[in-house]
Amino acid sequence: MGGSIKRGIERVGKYAIGAIEDVGRLASLFFQTLIWTFRPPYRIRVIFQSMESVGVGSLPIVLLTGLFAGLVLAYQSDYAFRLFNAESLVGATVAVSLLRELGPVFTGLMVAGRTGSSMTTELGTMRVTEQIDAMAVMAVNPVQYLVMPRVLATIVMLPVLNMLFNFVGIGAAYGLSVFYMNSDPGIFLYHITRLVSAQDFLFTTIKAGVFGMIIGVVGCYKGFYASGGAKGVGEATTSSVVTSSVLILLSDYLMTTMMWSL
Repeated sequence: MGGSIKRGIERVGKYAIGAIEDVGRLASLFFQTLIWTFRPPYRIRVIFQSMESVGVGSLPIVLLTGLFAGLVLAYQSDYAFRLFNAESLVGATVAVSLLRELGPVFTGLMVAGRTGSSMTTELGTMRVTEQIDAMAVMAVNPVQYLVMPRVLATIVMLPVLNMLFNFVGIGAAYGLSVFYMNSDPGIFLYHITRLVSAQDFLFTTIKAGVFGMIIGVVGCYKGFYASGGAKGVGEATTSSVVTSSVLILLSDYLMTTMMWSL
């Protein structure tokens, strides 16, 4: 009995120590990335390659998700509002919902699953094959060359992908409402211009940038410190997607409560 209690306490202690170590290494990697962002040499070509990978590579899945998100949201909103003869508010409801919440969150989750996992796999493979150690031996800082461009690319490209997501979602909602639900196009657009403010665009951009930072830092961290061969890389990739998704939802809640309480 006493032995099982002791083993249980030891497992809890090891888990707590491991969690603290993870937080410390993650914070260290983040600050190193921040420092190397402003220190030469500036590897512009590598940064643009990372931006292409994040932006162009994630574009199809983001646009497809935006299309169906707009269609579903418009259909359900129209069905609900017709019960109260308020279907004229479908356009504004879809636009506000996408800009404030669904756009940045869905974009972040899609990019975390597609690009965040790719970052972890690439860096994890380089770690277990000792390529990162070889770079350090050749006096090439691996954080500057491998981590910083990827983190910067996700921070820059997430707001762009988010805006495209919102545009496609609102356009899909407009097409469904006007051509299928027989809504008035003028009223649809009027309520959007009346209820959507510049503050909505500012806040959705901030959210997307923060989500991009989370995806980049977590994805690179999990790969940078991967171990255990192919199995370890697979586990790191899974952990990267799960951790990024949870942090996106958590930070979305925190930012929403702060932004809309102003």
